[in-house]
Amino acid sequence: MKQKEALKILEAGHNVLLTGPAGSGKTFLLNQYISYLRKQGTVVAVTASTGIAATHIGGRTVHSWAGIGIKDNFSFRDIQSLTKKAYLKKQIEKTEVLVIDEISMLHAHRLDIIDQVCRAFKKSPFPFGGIQLVMSGDFFQLPPISPGNEEAEFVYKAQVWSEMDVRICYLDEQHRQNDGQMIKILKSLRQNKVDATIISLLQDRIKQKPKAGDRPVRLFTHNADVDAINQAELDKIASPAFVYRMSGDGDKKLLESLKKNCLAPAELVLKKGALVMFIKNKFKEEKAVYVNGTTGTVVAFDENNLPIVRLRSGEEIVVTTESWTIDDDNKVLAKINQIPLRLAWAITVHKSQGMTMETAEIDLSRSFGYGMGYVALSRLTSLAGLYLLGINDMAYKLDPQVFIYDQELLSLSQQALKNNRPKTFKGQGSLAC
Repeated sequence: MKQKEALKILEAGHNVLLTGPAGSGKTFLLNQYISYLRKQGTVVAVTASTGIAATHIGGRTVHSWAGIGIKDNFSFRDIQSLTKKAYLKKQIEKTEVLVIDEISMLHAHRLDIIDQVCRAFKKSPFPFGGIQLVMSGDFFQLPPISPGNEEAEFVYKAQVWSEMDVRICYLDEQHRQNDGQMIKILKSLRQNKVDATIISLLQDRIKQKPKAGDRPVRLFTHNADVDAINQAELDKIASPAFVYRMSGDGDKKLLESLKKNCLAPAELVLKKGALVMFIKNKFKEEKAVYVNGTTGTVVAFDENNLPIVRLRSGEEIVVTTESWTIDDDNKVLAKINQIPLRLAWAITVHKSQGMTMETAEIDLSRSFGYGMGYVALSRLTSLAGLYLLGINDMAYKLDPQVFIYDQELLSLSQQALKNNRPKTFKGQGSLAC
């Protein structure tokens, strides 16, 4: 399905699962729809399953929006207690559309709790109290985090799922990868058809080394490796340090949440020669100046002590302060300001989700979960930009239950194209997709 076709289904008011491969433009389309809703005067709540994902779309976690926090079990009494909270009553009762990004990382039982909360506040028997639910994500990417050895329960296993008449919009255009070999590798992973040819293509990248002077970001599966590498590399540089401290204002709790989950550090220390990564998208006249994941090297500081970053293309950019916000009904509830950079000698695979990279050194030798290899490899625009430090068998694996369900999603997406008509409450939950 193309983006414009999916947008028509969204605009028709249906509950939608917006899915598709990494780089197919899910977040771009989501932002288009959010912008459309706001221009129409529709009250939209913009949320995500994790704090990091929420900062990418100017929202908050869905747990915070629904008032459920990290609690796993909610009784009828718990929900009734929530309905007495004035701030929740105000924000949920007025909400007409609820957006949840990175839906793959939300547990099924949490979707059911959010549904029950919405019904209670809206005093409605319909799923989510009649709020249009727009979910975006790819189940082949990182799954919900489960304690112990419990199997992850994706949202499509929620009790409310069968009642929602969810329209599936499976985007099939590719906007990130630009070479056939990388597309072939990622497609083989999604189709569970990793053969000797694919393994050979990846193993050959272990032998390749970055060109002299080229310092690609390194992706690791474990967090401890990342912090140590970044600090050690910065300490090696003898140049003077420039320090940039984050500022912010707004609701205290939301502000703390924003600071905690934004990839921008509270205190950014840069030196001439530091390898850095942009952590925000910036466009000028619809052309990208930089995107989340663009890397470069600090080559100087201007008269205002702002860093000048040279991109791989050779272009030099004076990097100015940017803002991250949590918005609600076109009002800014919390805002932080910081230079949109972080040190980029290393980053975790988890934090790389949503990024686009021209080049990277990736260590998948300690991959430990489904989708980890796919998430890491799909950050890259081409195979030539991949320098593999190691890879284990787990890196090739995607969740078998997701593979089966993905085939169903593809079929349902085709049906959604044929059956698109404005949603009505009459018969809700019984219409065929």
